[in-house]
Formats: sequence, structure tokens, C-alpha cells
Amino acid sequence: MARHRWHILRDGASVTVARHLPVRLDLAVEGCLPLPASRPVSRTRVAQQIRQDMWRALQNLRGFSPVVRVLQDGAILRVTAGGRLATKAGAGDAETKITALLERPEMQARWLAHAARRAAHG
Repeated sequence: MARHRWHILRDGASVTVARHLPVRLDLAVEGCLPLPASRPVSRTRVAQQIRQDMWRALQNLRGFSPVVRVLQDGAILRVTAGGRLATKAGAGDAETKITALLERPEMQARWLAHAARRAAHG
């Protein structure tokens, strides 16, 4: 089985995870995650976890390629989640699903806990 590669772009305080370059956000939802004061988190790990969960929520959306950007802004992570669409006509309720995912407190806690374990990696 072929292993698919993801592009991880780092630019100062932001990290972007995407399958294709150039990064294209035909569909995008923004959200915020409060950073825990106790320890640092890896923006890369947060982006990868959100990408995985977004893919699970939208895996039946044909022609969809996820993109997640995480920007650290003080004590907040600003997240842009969405991606590339083969056609906008088929997007349906994708934005609603992404918004619901980003707003779920249990998902936010899981992403941050996972990212805190590997904070040394970016």
C-alpha cells in the first residue's frame, strides 16, 4: 500500500498541514482553542489531530482534501480548518460539520492533551 505524504508548513507562529500544494481553502471554518497554562503544546500535533477528525467527519465528501492551519496568538490557538474541494457544489453541510467538530469541548481537550505529550516536536 502506498503511503500518503502530508505537507507540514511552518511559518513563525503558524503550522499548516495539507495534502496538496499550493494550499487552497475552498472551504474554511475558523475557531479558537485556549492554551493550557501548565505546559506547552505542539501546534503540529494539534493540526494533525484536527485533520484526522475532520477527515473522519467528511470522508464521504467526494473530492475533499483537508487543510488545517494552527496559529499561536498569545494564550490562544487560532485554527482554520477546511480544505480543497473538487467542486463546491458538493460541499453540502461540510461547514456545519467542521464548526461542530471545532466547538466540541471533549475534542478540544483530547487535541490539547495529545499535543502536550509531544510539545517538544513543534
